[in-house]
Order: sequence, then C-alpha cells, then structure tokens
Amino acid sequence: MRPVSGFPLPEGVEPGRVAVVGSGPNGLTAAALLARAGWEVDVYEAADRPGGACASAPVLGEGTVVDLGAAGHPLGVVSPAFAELDLTAHGLQWVHPEVPMAHPLPGQDAVLLHREPEATASGLHDDGRAWLAWHRPVLDAPAAAAADVLGPLVRRWPHPLTMARLGLRSPWPAAAAARAAFCGDRARALFLGSAAHTILPPTRPLTAAMGTLLGGLGMTTGWPVARGGSQSVVDALLSVLAAHGGRLHTGRRITHLAEVADVDAAILDLMPAAVAALGGTGMEARPLRRLRRWRHGPASAKVDFLLDGPIPWRDPRVGGAGTVHLGGTPEQLTAAEAAVAAGRMPERPFVMLCQQQGADPSRAAAPAAGSTVVWAYAHVPHGWEAAVRPVVEAVIEEHAPGFRDRILRAVETGPSALQAWNPNLVGGDIAGGALDGTQLLARPRLLSPHRLRAAVRGSGVPGLYLASSAAAPGAGVHGMSGAWAVRTLLRDAA
Repeated sequence: MRPVSGFPLPEGVEPGRVAVVGSGPNGLTAAALLARAGWEVDVYEAADRPGGACASAPVLGEGTVVDLGAAGHPLGVVSPAFAELDLTAHGLQWVHPEVPMAHPLPGQDAVLLHREPEATASGLHDDGRAWLAWHRPVLDAPAAAAADVLGPLVRRWPHPLTMARLGLRSPWPAAAAARAAFCGDRARALFLGSAAHTILPPTRPLTAAMGTLLGGLGMTTGWPVARGGSQSVVDALLSVLAAHGGRLHTGRRITHLAEVADVDAAILDLMPAAVAALGGTGMEARPLRRLRRWRHGPASAKVDFLLDGPIPWRDPRVGGAGTVHLGGTPEQLTAAEAAVAAGRMPERPFVMLCQQQGADPSRAAAPAAGSTVVWAYAHVPHGWEAAVRPVVEAVIEEHAPGFRDRILRAVETGPSALQAWNPNLVGGDIAGGALDGTQLLARPRLLSPHRLRAAVRGSGVPGLYLASSAAAPGAGVHGMSGAWAVRTLLRDAA
C-alpha cells in the first residue's frame, strides 16, 4: 500500500487543559492528538465502555467477535489522523479480504471489485476501460484523494490537482453519472452500491462522489477490517491516550459544562441536538437554532448471524468478498433507496453484508470454531420499528439458496435499539445527520464547521468545538472530525 500522509498540527501553542465529551473514534482521536501535544486531557463517556459505535462483543455467543457498529474500514486505512498517531504501532492491524467488495446480480455472475484495477475492469466487459477512466483520480493518488476529501469543503486542499479532478465527478447524482459513464448494468450496479453508503437515493446530487471515492479506494488501498474486531481501532487510540497521560472516565454523563470546569477548551463528540441541550455552553441563539434544526436521515437496522458454515453463495466467488452489496439491479437499488428516503419500507431494501471472518479467522474461535459470523444491515426509514430480520434473510437467500438453513443464531438490532445503545445514532441514523441538501456540504456549517465558540482570552470562558460525525468530513471510522476540531482549537489558541 502506498504510504498515507499524517496530519501535522500547529506548533508553538502553549498546552492547556481540555475536556473531551464522548469517546467515539472522533473524540478519542482528538484526545490522543492533544495528549501527544502535551495537553492535560480528560475524556468523559456516558456509557460503561469507550468507543461509541466502533465496538465489538461476543453477542452471538462465546468465542464470537461481532462488530456492534462499524465493520469495514476503507477510510480508516487511509486516515491521515490515524497515520499521524501511528495506530499500527499501538496494536492495530488492518487485514484485507481476498476481494474488497462483491455485488451479486440476478441471473448472472456477481460483479467484483478487486484490489487490482485491471482485474476489476476485466469483469465489467465493455465498460472496463470507462470504469478505470472514471476512477482515475483516486487510482493515481488514493492517499491524496482521501486527504483532500476527509476535511472541510472550504479550505486549502493539500492536493489541489487531485481535488480538482475529483471535483469534476463529484456534483452529479450517482445514477446520472452511471448512465452517462457506463453502458451496462454490471458497472452501474457496482458504482451505485458504493454510492449507497450515503444512505440516499442515487438520484440525489453529489452521491457520485461517494461512489467514486469508495470504488477507487477499494481498487488501491482496499476495504480492510481490523484484526480482532473494530474495537481494536478504539483500543489503539486508548493506548496512545494512555501513553501520553490522558485520562478516560466511563459512566460519566455530562449534562452541564460546569461538570468539567477549569478547562481551556471542551471538544464534544455529540450530535447537534445533544450539544444544544448541554448546559453552560454560553452559545448564542443563532448557532443554537442551527443545532436544533439539524435533520437526521434514514436509518439502518442490523442483523448478526451465526451460521454452521460459510454462506452458500450461488456465485462462490462472493465468499471471498469482505463486503457484499445486496442491492440488486441499478433499478432495484434506486427504487429501494427512494422508498426509504420517502419514509416507506421497500419490499427489497438495500442490504450490506460483511464477511470479516475470511480475512480475520479470530471472529469465530473455540467454542464457536467451525461456525461463521456474519454482519449485515438494511437501509430502513428513520426510526423504523418493525422487524427486519425476515426481509434481510430473504434478500440474502436470493443470492445464497439455503442460507436460512445454516442459521444457528441471529441477533437483530433495530433503529431504536441502536440509539439506546449509542445516543449518537439518533433514530438509527448512522451517518450523523442526513447527507442531503446543505447538510452534505455544511456540517454543521460551511465555514469553520468545528468551532462552536472560540475561547475568550482572559475571561475564563473555554473554547467549544464539535468533533462528531455531524461535523466535516462526516461519518466513518477515520477520526478526522476529531482531528479537525483539534487543529481549529490550536489555531484559536495560537
């Protein structure tokens, strides 16, 4: 893999004391960066364990490792913040499946995204050359593309030429871009499956950006998983924090900033409504109204399966894929995502399935050895309450006849249960807020998106910064929202 550049911070700033509220990957990244820079850091987490939605547990029984939230990490492996913190020196190991992604199609072989661009192109028939041309900006410089994208929109981009080339592809709806660039359903489906990570209909503007980025990264730096579960990412961040004297306080729900008094700054890994409800922020009425108006988008409903063996895919090659997009044809995928955005549950929702065990056998150890752990979620309307497991099983069964017969145990976690587990997942929204309209570009505002309130010198009023996935660059396990909050804080303090 090509080296990933780090995320250097402003120097010459006198260290102070900071409180970080929330210990998801963004909060912990912010805490680790500041602790390494000599700041006195305290992290406060309401739950009894750190990590937010980046966690793993044996929910399918002893010997199993199940990712409770995030599973695949195409953005984590190219994160400048994670590179800066050198998480691999603190125990994090990225492991790659045989194939980053597969998209089964009815009545024909599945289409595969390989880490070799030419291998991917060969499976797209007449669209192979067009596929490589469309993704060329990311294929030529994947780390540069990630560094440009993983930050606020309005700033000096570190690689302006790469960003300009990406910019020509980004504004379009993914469906329109796929129709214009490709002539067949195989390339169109593969592209729209990646674009569906926005949890928006591919007819919406800017969805082509996600399709381009994830497709290009998959063919270069890959879509790895963390060995031992996504919890390993959090464990590595905690290792950095502890190595530099930072402190973690679990079971500490902060409701008023007076509870973290005598700090120079507070960094909040919280959703906008939770920030607005926090006492003692001293924020003015206008920014508070903006936070209270923050819109949450469609939800995800998750089902984890323990099987008595591998999934019996109709196309056996799908078994080597770390991530499987079960979106069907381009028309089926578009219709399903449109229904969800309109608040209707489609008969055949978009389902994403992860087979981490192919790259990481530790996901099923004794006494679960010989079984297979499978992670899956479906896109559903915001706050959807009805059971989703039968629908998810039916979608998988379409492409893997006999799947149901292999189920030993299944655990369903709907939108309300996701929010109960992690309050940042409001109504099951795993994206930190709807990724449409102005919220795609202004998270939560276009200029200085991480600064909620600058410190008032000499007044004892601390600076206040937003570091959750509601802030640029948005959702994903990459820590960059926290890193940008730290950079903003240090520039304010200089």
